[in-house]
Amino acid sequence: MESLEIRPLTARSVVLSTLLGVHPPRLPARYLVRVGDLFGIAEGTVRVALSRMVASGDLVQTGGGYALTERLLARQARQDESRSPRTLPWDGSWEIAVITAERRPAADRAALRQAMSALRLAELREGTWLRPANLTRTRPAPVVRQCTFLTGRPEEDPALLAAALWDLGAWTTKAEALRTAFSAATEIADRFTLAAAVLRHLLNDPLLPPSLLPPDWPGPTLRTLYKSFEKDFEQLLTTHVLT
Repeated sequence: MESLEIRPLTARSVVLSTLLGVHPPRLPARYLVRVGDLFGIAEGTVRVALSRMVASGDLVQTGGGYALTERLLARQARQDESRSPRTLPWDGSWEIAVITAERRPAADRAALRQAMSALRLAELREGTWLRPANLTRTRPAPVVRQCTFLTGRPEEDPALLAAALWDLGAWTTKAEALRTAFSAATEIADRFTLAAAVLRHLLNDPLLPPSLLPPDWPGPTLRTLYKSFEKDFEQLLTTHVLT
């Protein structure tokens, strides 16, 4: 199970996953306490976790409720995109980002690498990132400041290039393992932790055009599986929490 990134169920993980899954990501403290109770987590433990999350900058307290901070709002947006990606018809072109900024401090380099990952670009070589031009998204400030973007087409087979840039086989293997484990899970706590692992894995989906993917790519199946859990959990919240 460790290879599936199954993290221990804690008050913090329950609160965070719940808020990341609701829109807008804000709930009264009493509702979050009730969510914790669904997983056998004591009220005091949940309230301590809430205080610590405010102190660490994960949450902000507003009028008796708790909401995600800006950093985690960005994470929620990435998660939403991974579940319902905004794709474009692909005409065979690739977007290419070339780092043109000079004398970049370490913080800028780290911010750029994180931003490139969020944009689902892959590093061909140091200073050059690319991917098929089939996604629509906003480029964050670190990317705009440090890079020049070009559009081009590879001379080689684009499917071979994609396979060299992303380990599609490893992604498929883990996706199938998650699907099997999730389908076998019956307890709400197990389904909750596995669903969180599914969502983390979807964040690593390169979202390539279908013509560049191996046969039977499990991305759509994994999204359907997560949406099924999301619907069930929303019903659980409506029935036992938001009343």
